Amino acid sequence: MPEPVDPDDFVKPFIAETLGSKSLYFSISAIQSSMNLMQPDALVLEYSRTMMGFLLFNAAPSRIAMIGLGGGSLAKFCYRHLPQTRMDVVEINPHVVALRDAFLIPKDDRRFKVILGDGAKFVREAPHRYDVLLLDGFDLRGLPTSLSSRRFFEHCLEALQDGGILVANLHYKHAHFEICVARIRSVFKDGVQVVVEPDEDNATVFARKGAALQVPPKGRSLRPARLPDVAWDQLEGAFAHIVRSLR
Repeated sequence: MPEPVDPDDFVKPFIAETLGSKSLYFSISAIQSSMNLMQPDALVLEYSRTMMGFLLFNAAPSRIAMIGLGGGSLAKFCYRHLPQTRMDVVEINPHVVALRDAFLIPKDDRRFKVILGDGAKFVREAPHRYDVLLLDGFDLRGLPTSLSSRRFFEHCLEALQDGGILVANLHYKHAHFEICVARIRSVFKDGVQVVVEPDEDNATVFARKGAALQVPPKGRSLRPARLPDVAWDQLEGAFAHIVRSLR
């Protein structure tokens, strides 16, 4: 059941639309999500393609949890291209959830669910052990304290299967970036790698439970098995960047 919330406690996002795109904002200075109107399931923003890099380490996850719905880009991509995966998406802001139809986010079904609730509480009381945990829970001020404390990352570790992967989107130039990464390293030990986007606005942290992250050896294809062409065309460049960064 959704948790009772007061909508007045949350910033109301707004939508900007052009002939070819629809974007979600909390403030005019920072875009939260963007949708190509001709390809609504496509990953428009580069950082979202990098976050899909978990497929380099687990090409067929059984369960994914995501903290932060936004415009649903990652959720839609996973729903379309990972048909064997079950996905729980947690969003605390009811105004964001109210826009799910505007961004063509799938209806809840047996393998996909959007939950209105506190992401930190969800991870702390996780109903399953997940193969992948995606963290993209920014608000108007950035990543909330509740989603960046050492205790939160300890709960992330507990919510993952052995070998499971946390993927966190962070602001590379934020004053607390290094502190946040240090907290993740203190919890996940040697299983942490940081990939900085070419524009240096975002960085993606990959953290594996109980093991180091091993990229495919040189000469082996980076393409996950059974991933369709339309998905691989979007991810190929980002995956190559991840591998270069980790090597």
